[in-house]
Amino acid sequence: MTALDITVASADDLRLLADWAAAEGWNPGDTDRHAFFATDPQGFLIGRLNGEPAACVSVVRYGNDFGFLGFYLTRPPLRGKGYGRQLWRAGMSRLAGRNIGLDGVVAQQANYRTCGFRSVWTNVRYEGNPTGHPVPPPPGLTLTDARALPFTQLAAYDRRFFPTARDSFLASWITAPQRTALAALQDGELCGLAVLREARTSSRLGPLYAATPEIAATLIHTLAATAPSTPMAIDVPHLNPHAAHLMSRLGLTPTFETARMYTGPTPTTDHPSLYGITSLELG
Repeated sequence: MTALDITVASADDLRLLADWAAAEGWNPGDTDRHAFFATDPQGFLIGRLNGEPAACVSVVRYGNDFGFLGFYLTRPPLRGKGYGRQLWRAGMSRLAGRNIGLDGVVAQQANYRTCGFRSVWTNVRYEGNPTGHPVPPPPGLTLTDARALPFTQLAAYDRRFFPTARDSFLASWITAPQRTALAALQDGELCGLAVLREARTSSRLGPLYAATPEIAATLIHTLAATAPSTPMAIDVPHLNPHAAHLMSRLGLTPTFETARMYTGPTPTTDHPSLYGITSLELG
């Protein structure tokens, strides 16, 4: 087997990797790469075979002790030949010594377990156009452009839902092109956050944080109204039973499944208020 030439992916490479991911049905956001680069410019690896792109993986470092692995795929004609394994070893080496998370597709979960990952919860992607008439928002609730709030307030809120601080990622995620970020305030207190971004098929909604199902529904309906003819997709964690019930009530249909997995201890996060994860690639 020929050894791959493994290098850090460029901006042009990331556009190609997004095409590969779209072909797998993952439907990444059209401008997600802006946030990816801002978070960890060295965090995307690409392997070339005889000069041609063959395989890729993202291995993004957060802080000093956490990392997230994603975008792990090999071009279909080259699968089963060990090229993906070469990328895997390079990526895991970059994250050595850290608790590593990933959202693994069903077909790869057994392989991830043999590499030391444990399944913690299941994410189910719900897609469609929300049905029903929006109900009036709960008393005292207001929605505002998230970018108008003090960033320290948003970052502290996001920290409740992720294993570590990710300020660089969050700042780029809410300000990247082709997306709308809404914050929910209850009597002045931040109680919800949702970001809708354009993608190739269904628009992607993530994260979706909300203190109650009613707040989550208000955010969904408000964002859906900004693009009423375009379906949306939300990756919903099964740890929050209210989330799956809400998606079904809104007429969204399950279409895709992944598992959140970790190599180390399960981080403590606010599961009851997590209605949709942010990104399969970066967590």
